Amino acid sequence: MSTAAPDLPLISSGKVREMYDLGPLPEAPGGGILMVASDRISTYDVIHPTPIPQKGAVLTGISVFWFQRTASICPNHLISFSEHVPAELRGSALAVRRLQMLPVECVVRGYLTGSGWKDYQASGRVSGVALPEGLQESERLPEPIFTPSTKATSGHDEAIDFEQAVELVGDRALMERVRELSLALYSAGAEHAGERGVILADTKFEFGIDPQRPEQGPVLADEVLTPDSSRYWPADHYAVGRSQPSFDKQYVRDWATASGWDKSPPAPALPEDVVEGTTSRYIEAYERIVGEPFSAWLQRAGAPGSPRQ
Repeated sequence: MSTAAPDLPLISSGKVREMYDLGPLPEAPGGGILMVASDRISTYDVIHPTPIPQKGAVLTGISVFWFQRTASICPNHLISFSEHVPAELRGSALAVRRLQMLPVECVVRGYLTGSGWKDYQASGRVSGVALPEGLQESERLPEPIFTPSTKATSGHDEAIDFEQAVELVGDRALMERVRELSLALYSAGAEHAGERGVILADTKFEFGIDPQRPEQGPVLADEVLTPDSSRYWPADHYAVGRSQPSFDKQYVRDWATASGWDKSPPAPALPEDVVEGTTSRYIEAYERIVGEPFSAWLQRAGAPGSPRQ
């Protein structure tokens, strides 16, 4: 899938997304952005030359589901998935409000895994939060914890504690509100996922402030509760004391780890079976979480090649 919108000024191009300037819109006098999710995939912060078909559309469709479902908890930047979106990019692109983004990643963990598990093993803490002794890998925490991190322009984000996040943002009350919203959003996501037979182990949120409506407070942005920003586990395969299979780029990560690649650019091309397995895993994530066939999203969004409703 191409992510090009040649008639619009390009704002930025990242590992996964392109951002284009939509200019002032009736719904966003301060400016709109066309946010396009690509089919690119990376491991160890290096993009592989082989795309994962439908990955961008899955991320976009799941984000729309959660933006709509969580709007009563927190305002978000979504304007439309059809209006202001070029026809050739529908299904994988959103028109969103331009925000002043906060310089922190807002991570919430409900289970002890990944870098949090490594930190706990070393210190008994995760991002400065003390946890009970004797916890095992992948164990559910007594209660979800807020563990912010920096936003790295290159390389990995770095975990920070709440006081460091306050210092970066420069406003304690705002950061406390962001923490409150992050925990509420995680709880809503975890409850829904649990009803669908999926465990939401952890997730990352991003927030900004709308300069046109600062009284609105933090606005949820970027992607929300997707397999790229979250760790989803199938509940029927969950077991404490080991790593878990997950609905994300697990196939690619496992293959890259075993391939002998030294993790330096350029990343190797992916075999066909890895591409197919990854695509099917992303689509399964959509269907498990949203509760409808993935084709329904493509049709609703008016994606190229999908029948019109």
